Amino acid sequence: MLLLAAGGTGWYLINDLEGDIATSKALPSSTPRSVDGSTNILLMGLDSRKDQNGKDLPPSVLKALHAGNGTIGGYNTNTLILLHVPKDGSRATGISVPRDDYVDRPGFGPGKIKEAYGLAKDREETRLRSRGVTDELVLEREGREAGRRAEIETVQKFLKVPIDHFAEVNLAGFYHLAGALDGVEVCLKKPARDSYSGADFPAGHQTLDGAQALAFVRQRHGLANGDLDRTRRQQAFLASAAHKLRGQGVFGTMSRLSRLVDVAKKDLVVDEGWDLLSFVREASALSGGNMQFHTLPIAGFATRNGQSVNLVDQDDVRVFVQQALTRPAATSGRGPAAPAPAPAVDVLNGTGKEGLARQTIDALVAKGYRKGSAGNTAIAKETSVHYGAGARREAERVAQLLNGVPVESDDQLAHGRLSVVLGGDFTVPTPLRPSPKQPLPQGISAKGIPCVD
Repeated sequence: MLLLAAGGTGWYLINDLEGDIATSKALPSSTPRSVDGSTNILLMGLDSRKDQNGKDLPPSVLKALHAGNGTIGGYNTNTLILLHVPKDGSRATGISVPRDDYVDRPGFGPGKIKEAYGLAKDREETRLRSRGVTDELVLEREGREAGRRAEIETVQKFLKVPIDHFAEVNLAGFYHLAGALDGVEVCLKKPARDSYSGADFPAGHQTLDGAQALAFVRQRHGLANGDLDRTRRQQAFLASAAHKLRGQGVFGTMSRLSRLVDVAKKDLVVDEGWDLLSFVREASALSGGNMQFHTLPIAGFATRNGQSVNLVDQDDVRVFVQQALTRPAATSGRGPAAPAPAPAVDVLNGTGKEGLARQTIDALVAKGYRKGSAGNTAIAKETSVHYGAGARREAERVAQLLNGVPVESDDQLAHGRLSVVLGGDFTVPTPLRPSPKQPLPQGISAKGIPCVD
């Protein structure tokens, strides 16, 4: 469905798609939504050998996928990508969340982020069985809805960003997508062979069919960085698919358009409130493959409860995400657009505790903002960010850095000025790294065929 948007055509097919695509009510109403006109979409790829009704995929498909039988895989979200589509049509950004990141999972405690879905699904099915529910289709449907809710909540709380929509695809989705596109070209820096995934590729550029594509995006054994290299392969696959749609006239062929829609009907689940037709019309940032992929940073590796996990610095992750989502797009000239100067931020201490205003300003300066004034004010119950004319977006960024506090307009503030009022609920933020002034690590662009390990 996102690739249809990337092509900028096929709207009438989306109309047909909306009548048949599987939908879900799992996006919690309490989940924060974007307020600036942009769209954040959480893409979830399930490592499940089941179809949408919980039935095993056909043996012929499982054999082609080199993925074992229907008892393997469970319901882990082995692929998690936050796709940010700006309202103004500038570059879209995809941020991959490594599946083994060790995070807090609401209701289940700390553990791998990929497991929130399966844990919630199992718990819900157990609860329903205890109440006498025996219909397997009902158990599967309600279990998956619980899994989706848990995964969305876990990612949202980890990244501290709004989530407007989500899309879920099963393991066979890559397989069917590559087939619908008549193969996808990839590039490997060196030969790759892995008996677990079935990968057996020479170095260089090559076109993969459905089974090969799945082996390409699933391989992690034999790669220097394991799952992190696999994440880059997933990004490279999506970038190459977008490149093919743009450059090779895929949308000029009715049969290919129809096959893409069939893939969506077969493998995709989206949230019930998503107006797909409007999204395709408005998602100009995806046209021409104008996308950039990044991967969240990790702080190291460790063993927790007998499992290998990625350690993460939550503050670093949130700064990285904000940096990636607000990085200025390239202009049509020779270089990137110059970023607007960071606004000055005043801080008023309404906690009754000495020194918090100065500490908070120092923390915000470490994040790239200019130093304003610090002082005291009347005791406030909660922390809030106030903004003058033209500064709402910056106020929302500061609010996210302060753990999602409310924002309010203030006619008394000068144009572009920000003011933070500290309340009794406030804790001083740790100065975050990397500084917003540092460049982002090189990402994968969807404007060509990237070569990966």
